[in-house]
Amino acid sequence: MKILILCDLFPPAFGPRMGYLCKYLKQNGIEPAVVTEYIHDETFAFLTGDMHVVRVLFYKSESHANHYSKWLNLFLLEMLFGYKNRRMYREARQLTCTNRYDLILCSTYRLFPLPAACRIAKKTRLPLVVDLRDIIEQFSGNEFIGHTLPRLGGLENIIASLFRKINLMRRNRALRQAAHVTSISPWHTELLARYNPRVSLIYNGFDPDIFYPSAVKSERFYITYTGRIVSLLLRNPALLFEAAGQLADEGIIHPEKFRIRWFTDDKSRRILQREAAKYPIADFMEYHEYVPATEIPAILNGSSIVLLLANKSDDRGPKGVMTTKFFEALAVERPVLCVRGDEGCLEEVIRRTRSGLSAHNVQETRQFIEKHYCQWLATGRTAADVDRTEIEKFSRKAQAEQFIRIFDQILNANG
Repeated sequence: MKILILCDLFPPAFGPRMGYLCKYLKQNGIEPAVVTEYIHDETFAFLTGDMHVVRVLFYKSESHANHYSKWLNLFLLEMLFGYKNRRMYREARQLTCTNRYDLILCSTYRLFPLPAACRIAKKTRLPLVVDLRDIIEQFSGNEFIGHTLPRLGGLENIIASLFRKINLMRRNRALRQAAHVTSISPWHTELLARYNPRVSLIYNGFDPDIFYPSAVKSERFYITYTGRIVSLLLRNPALLFEAAGQLADEGIIHPEKFRIRWFTDDKSRRILQREAAKYPIADFMEYHEYVPATEIPAILNGSSIVLLLANKSDDRGPKGVMTTKFFEALAVERPVLCVRGDEGCLEEVIRRTRSGLSAHNVQETRQFIEKHYCQWLATGRTAADVDRTEIEKFSRKAQAEQFIRIFDQILNANG
């Protein structure tokens, strides 16, 4: 089986789903080829290997101001004229003219490059599978736009609203053409079934070759977070900060032994520093740059608690968000602390796997931290009494098998 994959990311730190899928497709004798946007990011470079990857460079930037200006121009060109999809189609069409493929797979979080994938599928008469890692409806505001739009006296809100409507209209039209649709949470699949009843749930997950538990003792009690913070409406650390502030005020924790460490980007760091300044915890905080994905397992295994940031899933909050970082935390079997609990899909999996706490208030957050801190003081490490049978369901290997079953069903149905 040969599959042509069109995706927006392959495979930067914040979107490795297709990179891991290709790894396990190849192990199952399936040959993928990828067309994607060029993004300078080496975090998951180990996943590309000898993959046939065509990367489309849309712009170069030499400075932050230059990057933003070029991004904004490209944003408008794509919204008004579908510029990126036209370029992506041309590159993919060259591959289909010189190679035989059995199926088209498109993975995206918003729209691009879904119109290009639909056009290629129609031109080649090949079945199309659409994988939506995230969708616009899950966001509470305009976080689905990659950068903040410039202030234009209110015009920026009209542009964002127009962009949202155009994307949803084009996406839903494409979904109706798909032979099958996949997405990452029950909330997502339930919503997407309105546009295509042939929809399947395939969670994000962890690579079992990389993420597994290791009995590591640490010199300090570490609460660790790896990832970005786009908005406090999506990910809010307030319960953690307040709970840690109480423990610090009462002399239960001390900076020499208790640390909250963040592996994140500059924008996220500024948000965290601003919020942490409201509590007496500055001396407990550590900030680090992003690290290669190959270093994350050791960092998580050396942690006493793995932190997830979320928020209540309601009209104002995020919906159905279940990041790769969560499943990697499951795999190392360290206690997971989710603040603020979403009271939805994420909380249900935390409960089902017995992996930790989805916190709703400061008191239970504090009790969870204090319990594991006492365990660490006594033994030098912490562990969660997880349900391993449940956790194994979220391995990237198992998820690749789900994709393969869908591919086989489609190809068998088409003769």
